[in-house]
Amino acid sequence: IGVGGREIGYLFGQYKRLRNSYDAGVLTGKGLAWGGSLVRTEATGYGTVLFAQSMLATKGQTLEGKKVAVSGSGNVAIYAIEKAQQLGATPITFSDSSGYVVDEAGVDLDLLKQVKEVERGRVADYVSRRPGSRLVTEGRPWDVPVDVALPCATQNELDGDDAATLLRQGCAVVAEGANMPSTPEAVEAFLGAGILYAPGKAANAGGVATSALEMEQNAGRTRWDFATAEEKLTAIMADIHDSCVAAAEEYGRPGDYVLGANAAGFTRVADVMIAHGIV
Repeated sequence: IGVGGREIGYLFGQYKRLRNSYDAGVLTGKGLAWGGSLVRTEATGYGTVLFAQSMLATKGQTLEGKKVAVSGSGNVAIYAIEKAQQLGATPITFSDSSGYVVDEAGVDLDLLKQVKEVERGRVADYVSRRPGSRLVTEGRPWDVPVDVALPCATQNELDGDDAATLLRQGCAVVAEGANMPSTPEAVEAFLGAGILYAPGKAANAGGVATSALEMEQNAGRTRWDFATAEEKLTAIMADIHDSCVAAAEEYGRPGDYVLGANAAGFTRVADVMIAHGIV
């Protein structure tokens, strides 16, 4: 939380000083002027939404026209909002530790970026400049009726009661942008209801995947343009989604992305260990 290009720059600068060596691949999320990759900032948020879109496609649906609740207001949340808007959805919430904002007309992304990325302000600063939006200091974004929920803030931010509220109000898709944002009780509720639920280990893998793409560019001493990097991210997220679906079906739980993600990851590691003589 709160780690962006500036902080990575400080870390890399100290690493370089201590090592007296310029090892570009040792850290990712670097600035573009010194080995960073386009799309790295956007990757986790973009990837989460792309995964949600892939889940909906299995039901013959898209994000077009759907209302979306997003928590957080850092990189993951901001760029989940951006990609959701690009795909025709209407994100209407975001949050920070002071509360959450509801903007029924749809989040003004330019204003949100100005407040959070440029001014490093609070969500109340958005409300003060956005007529029709409101700040809620009690409760959570999951109290707002939506079609899709994207928890993108922090661990354990969505509990069993929140899950019950989302389900009661008709939410049909949950994709985790943060790491383990749903408590075990919430996960159990989502699985029991049979909605489209993607755990973070699958849905938010776009960030670490693009870190690997950044290291690939560092190794080749090259830089891809935005479209190329985004195309590779999109392909990776589609492959992760399809691997989860295939594993869930293979192990008798079609549509269970939790089992699918666990089984796909485990079998991949196990297969490599066996190939290496379990060394």
